[in-house]
Amino acid sequence: MKPRGITKLANRYASTPKRTFFDLSNDRGLTKAHVIGDTSEPLLTETIGENYKRQVNVFGSRNVINCAEQKISETFSELDENIIRVSTRLLQLGYKKGDRIGIFMPNNYEWILLAFACMHVGIILTNLNPAYRLTELEHAINLSECKGLVIVPNFKSSDYISMVLELCPELMRTKYGTDLHSKKLPSLRHVWHCGPEGDRFYGVQHINDLLNCDKDFAMVNSAQTNLSCHDVINIQFTSGTTGKSKAAALTHSNILNNGYFVGGRMNLSEVDRICIPVPLFHCFGLVLGVLACVTHGSSFVLPGASFDAMAALQATHDYECTGLHGVPTMFTSYLEKDLKKYNFNKLRTGIMAGSTCPIVTMQQCIDVLNLRDMTICYGMTETSPVSFQSSIDDPVHRRVTTIGKIHPHVECKVINPTTGETCDVNVPGELCTKGYLVMKEYWAQPQATKDAIDEDGFMHTGDMAIIDKEGYASIVGRIKDLIIRGGENISPREIEEFLMTNNKVSNVSVVGVYDSKFGEQVCAWIILKKGQVMTESDVVNFCREKVAHYKIPKYIFFTETFPMTLSGKVQKFVLRDDANQRIHGKKSGF
Repeated sequence: MKPRGITKLANRYASTPKRTFFDLSNDRGLTKAHVIGDTSEPLLTETIGENYKRQVNVFGSRNVINCAEQKISETFSELDENIIRVSTRLLQLGYKKGDRIGIFMPNNYEWILLAFACMHVGIILTNLNPAYRLTELEHAINLSECKGLVIVPNFKSSDYISMVLELCPELMRTKYGTDLHSKKLPSLRHVWHCGPEGDRFYGVQHINDLLNCDKDFAMVNSAQTNLSCHDVINIQFTSGTTGKSKAAALTHSNILNNGYFVGGRMNLSEVDRICIPVPLFHCFGLVLGVLACVTHGSSFVLPGASFDAMAALQATHDYECTGLHGVPTMFTSYLEKDLKKYNFNKLRTGIMAGSTCPIVTMQQCIDVLNLRDMTICYGMTETSPVSFQSSIDDPVHRRVTTIGKIHPHVECKVINPTTGETCDVNVPGELCTKGYLVMKEYWAQPQATKDAIDEDGFMHTGDMAIIDKEGYASIVGRIKDLIIRGGENISPREIEEFLMTNNKVSNVSVVGVYDSKFGEQVCAWIILKKGQVMTESDVVNFCREKVAHYKIPKYIFFTETFPMTLSGKVQKFVLRDDANQRIHGKKSGF
């Protein structure tokens, strides 16, 4: 291994050598699983604030944001006015470049406003999952050392005011409008809420205290002169599918360019309007949704605070959206509704990501929802997030069996996780990613950063992938999810895809559980379609003669739902623990 150093770390921010979409070693295509994205279109070298200002100059009078539930719509210029007001007030309160403000609330207008106000003047936006409970919230705020926190008073089963007061009882003794000093959250100075203006909660201030401010362009412009596109501007916590969340520190260049190139592959322009029912705290909503739109002069719609299929369909109809984002289960929910009253004539594109899309679902999205230009994306929080995306003219079978081709200015390879050697095409291995999109670091976690990003700047994703000779990539599983039964490597994804061919099955998640003889056995968790009945024997018989004997699930559990992250990923570690508990009487048999 080469010694890690500042020079080597800097390599990941350097421009990728100018090369074409992927290297062909002969006229038959790739032989090695190593692809490099096109660099003919240069990277954006602006900060997010500079880019937004440029868009205001071009598209100022055009609509940019629509919040259906709150009945708010604004143009680029109108939103800019409020952004400058909030930026001014934050600067007046002493916030400066590099300070952190956490947003702890579901999708709403204030989320967008605070995000852009922070990013305009170099304050690091810290995305907090609105599903967090006390210990998670305390950990996230203290790890990122948030100076400010923005909340809604309550949402669904979460009472955010009570949570904050429990962590910061000092708020009950803090005079309204003065700085907080908390024992448990020592970095925190201000908490604002977005509830009704008349509601008072001790020292918790109202968001309008930031909005009711005269604009000071000179102050804001002065703050912007010290900013670089390589500054960290966003902290996003990983989704927690492994049980632990880390804080990915992302720069202006990371997320601005990723949004721009994602929108480019969707062929977005000022005539497009995208419905975003996915969470803003996640890259899917913020980067693939908001920044993809803003960088192309497009507008977007937030149908509600959280996902509701009927609300998303209604917003898509009412605002004549041309695009719709979501994970496959969201689109399944749409297709189960009575769609006769909705007009989807304007729909053409969108992004489906988070998990594999069954071909039947994709075809129905095209036939029923008119999403002929639907694209598939692959990525991870640490890569801003997208590294592979299908094109709008890719055939359907490519969109459901692959994650598309490499993004511009990105380099990816599939390696043997044991030797580190680059695999041949169509040979599975670990996907590694390099380029402008790789996060700067895990915030305040240098060892975790060192473990994830090698000395050549490649982010080791932990995903098992193959790349074919045409440059299309496919994800075949997680290295940590790989089941090793008696020395045989078994891909859960392979079994999941096979079981999904049964017309009684709605969804499947396969995990490995402890076995004293073989080390691990295959366990399948199955959600049946409404009204369908299946037994364990039915599943086993369905697999016989079609699947190798060692891949047939030994344990089968039927369930109505899977534990999911808010970004739509199955928490397999929860299913694994539950299965081991049922089988062995404890979460882990090891």
